[in-house]
Amino acid sequence: MDSMQLRIVLIIASIVVLALIYFFGRPRKPSQGRRKPGQFEGTGERVEPSLGQVPDPDALPAQGELDVDIQNELDKLGATISGGRVGAPTPVPPARKGPLPGVRPEGQAIERIVTLHIAARAGETIHGASLIVAAEKAGLLFGDKNIFHRLVAGRPEAGPIFSMANMVKPGFFDMRGIDSLQTPGVTFFMALPGPVPALDGWDALLPTAQRMAELLGANVLDEERSVLGRQRIAHIRDELRAYDRKYESNQIKLR
Repeated sequence: MDSMQLRIVLIIASIVVLALIYFFGRPRKPSQGRRKPGQFEGTGERVEPSLGQVPDPDALPAQGELDVDIQNELDKLGATISGGRVGAPTPVPPARKGPLPGVRPEGQAIERIVTLHIAARAGETIHGASLIVAAEKAGLLFGDKNIFHRLVAGRPEAGPIFSMANMVKPGFFDMRGIDSLQTPGVTFFMALPGPVPALDGWDALLPTAQRMAELLGANVLDEERSVLGRQRIAHIRDELRAYDRKYESNQIKLR
């Protein structure tokens, strides 16, 4: 895979993450997925979107296939995540019973997203079986939205500290075909505010991403798709420290 192909893949990954986040913090509703006419126009109030007509499941691209049509990608991803993939069972591990882990508390607004990418080296891909083993070693659990999450010990109902999605569409991991999966990488994202302070979340996310990269022989990239260096790490920590101070101050005011 040359540098141009990797850049295209990472751009698609960013689109997938944004779409995941868009649906991640919202309750599942039959009417989810499409913007109503006039939404966000002049009223200053948010109008909840509705799904409308569900796309033909046969038209959905196979996992791992790339698509540069941004709007179609978001539509398909939204329909899939919100349960619109008619006739396709939800790919969950057969041994797990009860609610899936990683559900973000209903009604909790998302103010900021922190993102890291784990990208395979040039000419290589990450295999599904290796990815599952690495995720388990890194302390991630497969759960809500069919992606992986890091949860707060003893408080799984608090929602994920951060999550890990496939870098290419449709973003989730189909456990039925995980052995045949080959992906150029995965994307970690942390939605703020979360169940722990932002800086604590980052201190959990970064070593997890680094551990995954080590196990998979891959590279850690920042949100700009550049190799993550010490200067950028220090800058992110400063930003999140400032975010925590502002968020805590706002919470005190609300009380």
